[in-house]
Amino acid sequence: MPSQVRRKLGLGPGSVLEWDEDGEKVIVRRAGRYTSEEVHQSLFPTPPKPRTLAELKDGVRRYVKKRRAGR
Repeated sequence: MPSQVRRKLGLGPGSVLEWDEDGEKVIVRRAGRYTSEEVHQSLFPTPPKPRTLAELKDGVRRYVKKRRAGR
């Protein structure tokens, strides 16, 4: 399948296709499944902002402190 068509249909390795015959035409479309990229984009519509090492350590420290406070 030409790369232009694959890009237009959003096809990648393992994509499942459907097709219908309409007289002299064959209509090809991607089956109603979602790629892992589509699932990821729906769960995380905006990428997380980068954090510094100090911010990460501070977040872990606060998380551990909060967990131990509940005991």
